[in-house]
Amino acid sequence: MSLKRILPVGGFYTLRILISLLSLLSVLLGCEKDDICVDGDTPLLVIQFFDIDNPEESKAVPSLRVVGQNQNITVNTISDRTSLDSIGIPLRINEADTSFIFISDSEDNEEDQEIGNVDNLSFQYNTREVFISRACGYVANYNDLSDNLIPDADNWIREIEIVSPIVENQTITHVKIYH
Repeated sequence: MSLKRILPVGGFYTLRILISLLSLLSVLLGCEKDDICVDGDTPLLVIQFFDIDNPEESKAVPSLRVVGQNQNITVNTISDRTSLDSIGIPLRINEADTSFIFISDSEDNEEDQEIGNVDNLSFQYNTREVFISRACGYVANYNDLSDNLIPDADNWIREIEIVSPIVENQTITHVKIYH
């Protein structure tokens, strides 16, 4: 005996629609929600500043400005020209190094020219892509971090210590700068 004989003609189509809707509802409710990405950011390089005369004591850099090399804008992950004892800055994902201009006592003169103490610092590294999830995709992590400070007549950065050569998260200090 078939369903067509038991159900009236309109009832058979109603049953098919009801079964289709229930199947669709069970598929939708059974799916994992992965459209929200919580852990999907490439980590920033965390730098903490310390007193060269008392290496255990953090020391803010007065009126700090950080600019990417060959760029006319400041790094947007920190407040410009503020006194900070730690910062997080982005590294280039598609390059093996990133160069920055670190300026202590940053200010402009009457001609809108920078008159702070400028130091050029670059970081070298290997980039490694890590799959996080379907929603987040890939993030970049950095290995074998090293630094290169360009010496000049008046470096305010006196010493650099790589604390963690692996940059996988931004909850720890990766680099200590003594000034």
